[in-house]
Amino acid sequence: MEILIKASQFILSLSLLIVLHELGHFIPAKLFKTRVEKFYLFFDYKFSIFKKKIGETVYGIGWIPLGGYVKISGMIDESMDTEQMALPPQPWEFRSKPAWQRLIIMLGGVFVNFVLGIFIYIMLMWAYGEKYLPNENVTDGIWVENKLAENLGLQTGDKILTVDGQKIKKFRGLSLEFINGNTYQIERNGEVLDKEIPEDFISQLMDRGKDAGPFLYPRYPFAVSGISEDSPNLDADLKKKDIIVAINGNAIKYFDEAQTELNKYKNQEITVTVKRGTETKEVPVKVTNDGKLGVGLGTLSFKDLERLGYYKLANFEYSFAEAIPAGWNKSWKTLTDYVKQLKKIFNPNTGAYKGLGGFISIGSIFPAEWSAQSFWEITAFLSIMLGFMNLLPIPALDGGHVVFTLWEMITGKKPGDKFLEYAQVVGFILLIALLLFANGNDIFRLFK
Repeated sequence: MEILIKASQFILSLSLLIVLHELGHFIPAKLFKTRVEKFYLFFDYKFSIFKKKIGETVYGIGWIPLGGYVKISGMIDESMDTEQMALPPQPWEFRSKPAWQRLIIMLGGVFVNFVLGIFIYIMLMWAYGEKYLPNENVTDGIWVENKLAENLGLQTGDKILTVDGQKIKKFRGLSLEFINGNTYQIERNGEVLDKEIPEDFISQLMDRGKDAGPFLYPRYPFAVSGISEDSPNLDADLKKKDIIVAINGNAIKYFDEAQTELNKYKNQEITVTVKRGTETKEVPVKVTNDGKLGVGLGTLSFKDLERLGYYKLANFEYSFAEAIPAGWNKSWKTLTDYVKQLKKIFNPNTGAYKGLGGFISIGSIFPAEWSAQSFWEITAFLSIMLGFMNLLPIPALDGGHVVFTLWEMITGKKPGDKFLEYAQVVGFILLIALLLFANGNDIFRLFK
């Protein structure tokens, strides 16, 4: 059921983005009286799931869910209709239109993707606002409990100040900033230190596996999630969601402080002070020979942590007018972060290519339960990502056609049809290779 819910959201989001992208080409083509022969969601090699001709255009749904297309008369595209191109140009064909009109037609899909992403982010800001843990409110620093964070040179209690000289606004954005960054600055025991992010950091991150969880955490209280079956404290008066605030009279605030205290009392019977709702009580417990209580660490939401007084969350509500700049800023941050990640992928030393994913990776980022907010946040991200990817100067993508059209406008010389055909083939091969590599990564990770 979980896979079905994720897949349904993915297909819905992808279909929406494809249709609107192709509509971005379709509308200006029609405005400039250019004939559009086909408008398809997904590809229809050999046959279609559905098709209907209205006027001069066939509208349909293909069976290969790798995208979609509009077939514009007199244009060298993925259809590779060389027979049509061998005939004399007709007034309604793409190739007969002025360069500036062809440029607008080719940029239409990218324009729609960017505008859609910005619009969705604006509406999300208006409808839901923003609630997050400000990085500056993590006043007692981070909790380091994995090798990756240790290899970065981080220690529990460090306060992360900047990445690449930029102050970090949201704590949950720290992981992405480290992925995109090269240097960072911390405060440790009152001293400010500058450190470098290893070039292969992304490779180390990917090697941990998809279920490893975040590598950076704020410091958490010692919340009990349960008692293990082999624990010496099975009969102790410890309950789920109890917060241990003292060990044998020594106050602790965070879980990472507990181990230091427990190591003092190995194989001893002691008391721990727990906070249970509004009640505080002493509970006798036994410490194992390796300094454990045999209880699990419970996770608490940021809302719970705020209620308990550990962290103060930022909570912003926006009017529609205020949501416009907030949504724009979110869109710009999404785009710049994506560009930074793409630059890392093209550097083999970073190992970022390991994280390149296909349909399984994209589908997996949707939640296992329907959430309108999450669905539209992911759709906005994908829309901006799709817009940028289509703008890359690769033949077979919109960006490739734009480059050739700009060349014509600057030099006054139009590339020959044969050149455009060969460029289209090369671009198509590159895209298929990238698609195979990305989805191959997904399959490899599944088996791994």
